[in-house]
Amino acid sequence: MIHSTPMLDREVSFGAQTASAISAIGATDGSVLVVPVGSTEQHGKHLPVMTDTLLANSVAIEGTKRVVDEIPVLVAPPVWTGYSPHHLSLGGTLTADFETLLDVLRDVADAGLANGFDALVLVNGHGGNTPLIDAAVSEIGHEHPEAEVLGLTYFELVTELVDEVRESDSGGMAHGGEFETSVMLHRYPELVDTDEMPAAYLEECYDLGDDDLVAGGPLSVYRPFEQYSDSGAIGDPSVAEEDTGKRLFDATTEALAEFLVEVHEKNSD
Repeated sequence: MIHSTPMLDREVSFGAQTASAISAIGATDGSVLVVPVGSTEQHGKHLPVMTDTLLANSVAIEGTKRVVDEIPVLVAPPVWTGYSPHHLSLGGTLTADFETLLDVLRDVADAGLANGFDALVLVNGHGGNTPLIDAAVSEIGHEHPEAEVLGLTYFELVTELVDEVRESDSGGMAHGGEFETSVMLHRYPELVDTDEMPAAYLEECYDLGDDDLVAGGPLSVYRPFEQYSDSGAIGDPSVAEEDTGKRLFDATTEALAEFLVEVHEKNSD
């Protein structure tokens, strides 16, 4: 049975507040606005196409909830489309041009910061968005010198823990692999098709190429995704476990929470 997956939290979600409440939080010294940035793209036969958005939003909300009693902070509605042209050939993907997405992030930042927030943190959930986030931080930061503008990719917060908990070999935590599937089993088990989780390791021909979500190489390569995988997933979801997902998720939200406190402290008068 498929259950609803609410993306709002009464306490920390921007979308759950009144306009006056948002203005009051934004006007508080050291206020932080968190913007999850995901994607809508195929994730193999076992995960939903909004996996990146669901996880970026969950990390942002749960990380923020850890510190909402300590600092003025809200989580904006997630940006649900990302830069995913390499996934189009396998279907189930809603992507946008790089410049369009950059404009969306700039507009969201312009409007969000107009509420008085002192800092903006983009929390990315899609590897293909990484150059977009870097560009957005530079553009928005240049246009808003009065605010601190920052960006990070959530799964890069726990690279050391990954080595401790993983059951898959290097390459097993790539797109729709052990990492994402484990966290989805923890957060949204009703959306995971556990009957469709075969291992599919990437065979990258360049030694400097990327083969893992958290241990990729420095080389950028473009190929349509069907050249990598028949199913659309890369890695080994077959070894994914809910307990592994819980450990990864808890550590990620704790790391984000600590970072948000640091952002608040460095941007308070």
